[in-house]
Amino acid sequence: MSLKIYGIVASRAVRPLWVAHELGLSYEHVPVHYQGGGTRTPEFLAINPNGHIPVIDDDGVIVWESMACALYLAQRFKAKDGSTLAGVTPAEQADVLRWTFWAVTECEKDALTVLMHQVAMPADQRKPELAQEAGRRLAVPLRVLEQHLASDGREHLAGSRFTVADICLASVLAWIKPVPALLAEHPRVAAWLDRCLNRPAQQQVRQLGRQAS
Repeated sequence: MSLKIYGIVASRAVRPLWVAHELGLSYEHVPVHYQGGGTRTPEFLAINPNGHIPVIDDDGVIVWESMACALYLAQRFKAKDGSTLAGVTPAEQADVLRWTFWAVTECEKDALTVLMHQVAMPADQRKPELAQEAGRRLAVPLRVLEQHLASDGREHLAGSRFTVADICLASVLAWIKPVPALLAEHPRVAAWLDRCLNRPAQQQVRQLGRQAS
């Protein structure tokens, strides 16, 4: 098996990297950066003409778009103990798909705006009003997620176990973690996010990022 994951931890590439570490996969990490023209070389554009990370190359099967990469790896591989991050029943698969797509359509844009304009960008380039507006919009999906987690005392999104859906959504909501006020009214969401981000595989991926910096 030859598996390559292109991208850096401090990007959406964290999603397939997290899946790979949860499953204990052997892979080659190709730390292509989204800045400095690394994704615009002829070599990289040959595997992703969009010029974005992440990309995975699974023995010649090329997948791009971070959520697609994560879902592909979860469906393609199992851990050595036979466990899986994919849905194994129609109900679980439905939950995996809906929460993963929901993360993109309902949360990602506003979560990224909060991150950029409250944390990541240089202070003189931030626009706090954009972060505040995005935070107000996020209150709606956060309330939906809080209600879902409250039903039957759920600890995970799909079924009763940790799946790729948790990875995909947690990788998005991790962007608002530095702004505690956004999670203060959603204790179940905050607790779920902590459980996800404290998993050993997530810690391994963070360490990978620190080693590369």
